[in-house]
Amino acid sequence: MTHPPAAQHHIELQAGSLQTGHFLLLPDGERSAEIQSVLVENDDFGTPAVVLATLTGGGILRIAAGSAVHVAGPAAGATGADSGEAGSPAETTSEESDAGTPLQLVEPAAVAPAAAGPAAVGPAAVGEGSAAAAPAVVVPPRPATTPAAAAAAGPSEEELALIPEPAGTPESVVEAAAAAHPDAVGVMLLSDRLAKGINTKSGSCLKDLSDLANELFVMLKDADGALAVADLLNVLPFDGNPGRWTSVEAALALSSYICRQTGQDARAEVYEKLLRAPDAMETDPFKARINARVRQRSLNEPNLYDKEIFRAIDNSNPDAEREWRLLRLEALMFLRAHGGSETIGLKELERRIGNELESVRA
Repeated sequence: MTHPPAAQHHIELQAGSLQTGHFLLLPDGERSAEIQSVLVENDDFGTPAVVLATLTGGGILRIAAGSAVHVAGPAAGATGADSGEAGSPAETTSEESDAGTPLQLVEPAAVAPAAAGPAAVGPAAVGEGSAAAAPAVVVPPRPATTPAAAAAAGPSEEELALIPEPAGTPESVVEAAAAAHPDAVGVMLLSDRLAKGINTKSGSCLKDLSDLANELFVMLKDADGALAVADLLNVLPFDGNPGRWTSVEAALALSSYICRQTGQDARAEVYEKLLRAPDAMETDPFKARINARVRQRSLNEPNLYDKEIFRAIDNSNPDAEREWRLLRLEALMFLRAHGGSETIGLKELERRIGNELESVRA
């Protein structure tokens, strides 16, 4: 149901703080609508990108995650409820705000009695017989697994010792991998770039290391060489940069799969715990719950590039097909490192990964 907004002072919040029951002032600045549910969608780097607020009257409001929203005082909620004006569902569908555009939010509040004056709504009037004027306090539920509990599940020092120290400098590890495959053009191109110096703060450098590890295992079936290169990335902690973490994530997923295939289950579990480590870093209970929900949705509905692969096959473009299949293989290994999902089990993942390996190696 929509209501006309009321003029109030506002407190600025992040768009990700929107909750069920809030009355959101729509972008036209003339109507408000109650939020029925909230969902946060991440971009391809795992960063919250869009907040999807489903409205009670119908329609979904798309809000850029970086947008500022404003929470109004309880009087605004009461004014809106008193008006009793309902808007048409068609008027609230597919409203969209630009990134950085401030939205206004009216907190849900109990409606004051008609006989009560403005003073009865203020904090000083809240007491015996005036509890109806107090704003509703919305406490977000805690996530099923708290950040502290998730952090405690990280690898111990003994488990981290299962990851061997590199044999020499990172550059020497890359040189050794390249020397083992002197005729592999892909390996030589990557190793030449990395030979100039490996900078773990450089996203392109981390991407080259991840690509080299995948090239060694996927195309050359060199599991030992791939693990040696991947371990240069696997020991790097999450630094808050999703772009750099994507390469580390791919290396951890690849290492987990290799170790599972070679019977090194204990070592594989270490890689899997490291892969999930960023999930424990959110300390806000509400955001942790939203992140867990979005993460599970991404696991249940992964992008496996079906359309792109079929398009490449229809266009008789084997190079493009191979590139898309490599991305699919990376996504399947990521799911495998997470233990599968609610829609794709471990046995099915093993089968699909085997099929993709055969396809790209052919």
